[in-house]
Amino acid sequence: MTDAAGSPATTTTPRRVLLKLSGEALMGGHEYGIDPAMVREIANQVADSARDGTQIAIVVGGGNIFRGLAASARGMDRSTADYMGMLATVMNGLALQDALEQASCPTRVMSAIAMNEICEPYIRRRAVRHLEKGRVVVMVAGTGNPYFTTDTAATLRAVEVHAEVILKATRVDGVYDADPETHPNALRFSRIGYTELLSNRLQALDATAVSLAMDNEMPIVVFDMTVSGNIARAIRGDRIGTLISGEETR
Repeated sequence: MTDAAGSPATTTTPRRVLLKLSGEALMGGHEYGIDPAMVREIANQVADSARDGTQIAIVVGGGNIFRGLAASARGMDRSTADYMGMLATVMNGLALQDALEQASCPTRVMSAIAMNEICEPYIRRRAVRHLEKGRVVVMVAGTGNPYFTTDTAATLRAVEVHAEVILKATRVDGVYDADPETHPNALRFSRIGYTELLSNRLQALDATAVSLAMDNEMPIVVFDMTVSGNIARAIRGDRIGTLISGEETR
C-alpha cells in the first residue's frame, strides 16, 4: 500500500495491554460482592481507552465472592476451593461485560473452563482475533487449573496474546519495600527488577507469576486503581505506580 505521494504507507501497531483486576476491585465500598457503580466506573475507563485504539484484554479475580486459598485454610479441599473461586471470576467477568456493552464497547468473555451457554471457551487465536477487531476480551476462570492464582493466569494470557505490558490494578500506588499500612516509612519503588522482587519476597504478585514474566521479559505495572482516571492513564502508558522489569532502580 502507498500513500498519495507514492511512498509506502506506514501503519502503527495498536498498543495491546492486559489489565489485571482483582475481585476486590469490583466491591467498591462494600465488604463483599459487586458494586455496580464501581463496575461502571471501570468499564467507562476501559471503553474510552478501547475507542482510542488500544487493544485490551482483562483478567479478573474472584476474591470479592469466594477466595479458594482462604477456604482451603479452613479445611476445604484445595482443588475444590480453587474451582469455586474460578466460578466466582466468571460472575465478575459477566458483570464487566454487561457494563462494557452498556458503554457501547463490544466485549467477549472467554473462559478457561467450558461453559458454552454463557461465554466462549478460551482459545488463544480466537482471543487475538477479537483484540484485532477492537473487542475487549475478558478472560475468566484463571488458567482452568487449581493451585494457580489469577496473577499467574494474567501473566500467562499476556504472554500468549503478545501484550506489551501487564497492568495490575490494586489499592496501593505501587510496590514498597515493606507493607505501607504497617510501616509508615516504607519506600515505594518507581522501578524494580524481577529478581529483586523475588529475593526480597515483596508481595506485589505471587512468585510463579513473577518468574513467568521474567522468563518472557513481560513488564508489569502495579498502580492504584482507586485514584480517579488511573486505569485509563495506565492503559494509555502514563508513568504511574511501579514498573517491574529487568532493570532495578528505585
